[in-house]
Amino acid sequence: MSVQGETKEKTRINVREPKQYRVIMHNDDFTPMDFVVEILMDIFRKDPLEAERLMMMVHENGRAAVGAYSYDIAVTKVRNASARAKEEGFPFRMTVEEV
Repeated sequence: MSVQGETKEKTRINVREPKQYRVIMHNDDFTPMDFVVEILMDIFRKDPLEAERLMMMVHENGRAAVGAYSYDIAVTKVRNASARAKEEGFPFRMTVEEV
């Protein structure tokens, strides 16, 4: 039984996944391969085999995507890796691009 003047309301909730951003590592002639592998394991949480594979992709192709994250996480990882490279005196470069 409905009461006069009562209205039913439908609520529609759209939940969207956050956009993903790809971290790209760029090759240079000065940053040691061991350093790149260390960054991939420490900051990007890659296992040693995956880190080695990604480092070789960067070396051979000039660049490689090393992970996709939400914007804040991608930027934080790039900042941390860049700070460590700067401390060591390496010109290591990474960029973030929307997937």
